[in-house]
Amino acid sequence: MIDLTGKRAFVTGGGRGIGRATAVMLARAGAKVAVGYRSRKPAADTHVTAAVRGDLGTPAGASKAVAEALRALGGLDILVINHGVWPADDVPVAKITDEQWESTRRANLDAVIYVCRAAIPNIKEGGTIVLVSSTAGQRGEAFHADYAATKGAVISITKSLAVELAPKITINCVAPGWVDTEMSSKPYAGGGRAAIEKTIPLRRVASAEDVAGPIVFLCSSLARHITGEVLNVNGGSVLCG
Repeated sequence: MIDLTGKRAFVTGGGRGIGRATAVMLARAGAKVAVGYRSRKPAADTHVTAAVRGDLGTPAGASKAVAEALRALGGLDILVINHGVWPADDVPVAKITDEQWESTRRANLDAVIYVCRAAIPNIKEGGTIVLVSSTAGQRGEAFHADYAATKGAVISITKSLAVELAPKITINCVAPGWVDTEMSSKPYAGGGRAAIEKTIPLRRVASAEDVAGPIVFLCSSLARHITGEVLNVNGGSVLCG
């Protein structure tokens, strides 16, 4: 039912996890896809047109990556900003180092602004942007305040740009809860996953595809009258309206 034939999409953080699953689904729906990555190049079965390596947390790096994606795609209709970091160790605010704060902020917040700034002037009218936030951005997360703060800012950016870019471009974000990705491998170890799943009403951690599906929906014409929305994908663990 979702047909993205002729659409051109750039997905950041596309080498693994949610980004990779999103790139695969977009390509299967007919879109021409470029993927941004920092350390892990996308596998061949991702079916992307181009893979762009770079540090999006700097203005120059973000501009270069967007420019390379534009050259490979010949234009841009869909932008999915998915990349980010979640420091796995529990660290109270009083002990967060300047280095950790800087690193989390650059990856999760600065990079979003830099990529948007470079890409928005090149997105075709009628295009769409999807940002990836987190349930932590809605309710906070003790001992991970740096992560929660940046993901809360992504939600605010979404709502700000929804009005700023209307009516030419729509923008929404998804807010995943626990997802089965490498980034969360530490808390899942030693029975941690089973304990986490007991707190989720649907009793399971989401797969990367569980999150990619809603992203692709928001990229499609089925979502053409939705903008500024936060779509929760968390199995019912956080209910924010």
